[in-house]
Amino acid sequence: MDTGAPITTVPVELARPYSIHIGYGSLASLGERLLKLGYKAGTKVMVVSNPVVAEHYGPKVSQSLQQSGFNRELLVVDAGEEQKTPATVARIHDAAYAMGLERGSVMVALGGGVVGDMTGFAAATWLRGIAVVQVPTTVLAMVDAAIGGKTGVNHPGGKNLIGAFHQPGMVLIDPATLGTLPVQEVRAGMAEVIKYGVICDPLLFEQLEARPQLDDLESIGAPLLQQILKRSAAAKARIVTNDEREGNLRAILNYGHTLGHVVETLTGYGQFLHGEAVAIGMRAAGELSLQLGLWCKADQERQIRLIKRCGLPSQAPELDATAVREAMLRDKKVRDGRVRFVLPSAIGQVVIRDDIDLDAAITALQATSRAA
Repeated sequence: MDTGAPITTVPVELARPYSIHIGYGSLASLGERLLKLGYKAGTKVMVVSNPVVAEHYGPKVSQSLQQSGFNRELLVVDAGEEQKTPATVARIHDAAYAMGLERGSVMVALGGGVVGDMTGFAAATWLRGIAVVQVPTTVLAMVDAAIGGKTGVNHPGGKNLIGAFHQPGMVLIDPATLGTLPVQEVRAGMAEVIKYGVICDPLLFEQLEARPQLDDLESIGAPLLQQILKRSAAAKARIVTNDEREGNLRAILNYGHTLGHVVETLTGYGQFLHGEAVAIGMRAAGELSLQLGLWCKADQERQIRLIKRCGLPSQAPELDATAVREAMLRDKKVRDGRVRFVLPSAIGQVVIRDDIDLDAAITALQATSRAA
């Protein structure tokens, strides 16, 4: 699906600014771009990937780094949400020790959100922090996980409870890598795209609505895919620039995640992909907004139609109410014992509330399990 379009660059204007480069074929430019960032030939670079991604794209990345004179090694770790644990990060640390990574060395995350989160956290904690470059290969990671510096792993009691903010030195997005992505993963990534439409980009939402089908790369098409990646990256960059460490504004990026994380946690991280759980969480958040009179039924129906058009689930499994309550209270976004909810008030606009009766949230989530 090579469009021949030039590489687009989206700046992230933080105290230590970096760029998001988006373009077909850009994977081959990794080594050259690291040189432009100031890294010298001979620098040690450890690429962390999962078996499938490493097989498809490891050789191209390795060749790019070798041609630019970097001392590179590839570490392959199992991915999947169930592997996103301190034990896997310890494996990355062990490999960093064996390779002799120094403070001037670089870790490269080549893969989806799980690889990106774990590699970012390993980089944040190795020698109290070394550079990481994110090279996402899934829709979800390209539009969300690889951008913004959130890193971490799961705890048995909840998702992403262990982590650190550690901004990448660069994000390199090559849409060509999506050609080998399973269709279920493509659909899961589209949940995060819908999220951007609901929280801050009604034009993107309308562009998605204009497509009769959005459940695979062919139905999305290269031109819309480029727009999705660019607009999503730009939206994330704007929000992160204004609120790097989630003081307030950045919390809107958690739309669909509070109740989505509940679904993931209570189903053992195996029944639903992250994006699938977020889709369920968005529908539940919309239902809660309806109960509270924050938005209209027509907008909720638009959201549900778009979720279904992307081939995403929108019904929660039957979950025990007490377990749901406990999972919400363990969420990392809880402050002073209050759960913060991001709730839609219109397509393109959300509010943050910490005064929601948890029974109402439980009822909203349970309502999705009975809805068509």
